[in-house]
Amino acid sequence: MTVTDPETQAGWVPEVEEEADAEDMPLSLRLSIADTLTLGNATCGFMAVYFTTTGILIPHLQGSAETGMARHSAATAVILMLLAAIFDLCDGLVARKLRSSPMGAELDNLSDLISFGLAPAYFVLVYGMVADDAHQRVSALAAIVVLLAVVLRLARFSCVTLKDGMFQGMPSPFGALTVVSIVLLELPFIPTLLAIIGVAWLMVSRVEYPKPRGVLAVAMLAWIVGAMGLLAAWAFDAPGGQVLLATGCALQVVMGAVIPLFATARRVNTFRDNRREARAAQLP
Repeated sequence: MTVTDPETQAGWVPEVEEEADAEDMPLSLRLSIADTLTLGNATCGFMAVYFTTTGILIPHLQGSAETGMARHSAATAVILMLLAAIFDLCDGLVARKLRSSPMGAELDNLSDLISFGLAPAYFVLVYGMVADDAHQRVSALAAIVVLLAVVLRLARFSCVTLKDGMFQGMPSPFGALTVVSIVLLELPFIPTLLAIIGVAWLMVSRVEYPKPRGVLAVAMLAWIVGAMGLLAAWAFDAPGGQVLLATGCALQVVMGAVIPLFATARRVNTFRDNRREARAAQLP
């Protein structure tokens, strides 16, 4: 039944009818632009797993000695993870500027689990199967640790309310890119394993990381695009491509290690300032 407001003569429909209309609305109309970007994130994560399997794992199992295809596939898989990070960065910006559907947060977590949990964990697993000095079972354990760290981090993100502008624990896109950077550095197995576990610990830690907004978001986008260029140069065996890739991966790892140090130092300084103010307040 439609009721008319005697002052405005405007008809309105009860909330029950509005909810029924929303439920009958096609899925394509209920997805916002931000949700579409989030689905692009999930697609990139799945395709990263695909290229890791078809270009690295299967040729290795078949005994293929072709290294160029493996290099191209590894670069493609990591570029897809980087592209997923761009989608993840943009969907949040678009959702704040425009709107997001009620499914937005759930879609974002599920997509992040694929692109920044499953894809890098699978990359670590395949590394343990194809690297000369790696141990497959230990690498499988490290991959599980990475996957569970992302699962726990995303679950906590949905439950814990933090102050605006900060993340608790290393963000999963940053963690995923740091993990694959460690693998691409081709360090000895034990240091690689320890570094991967360290990144997993940072993702579930209480270390605060700034959210990518404003200038920081632009800098992160520029860094991701630059990393894509380094991977492309390495994939096509450009002069100095290996050195450029190693430099980019090393910078990613250094940033992953330095940011927690700055965050810890800031927390210690804040604690000292609070104690100093408390003591000053107690003085007569």
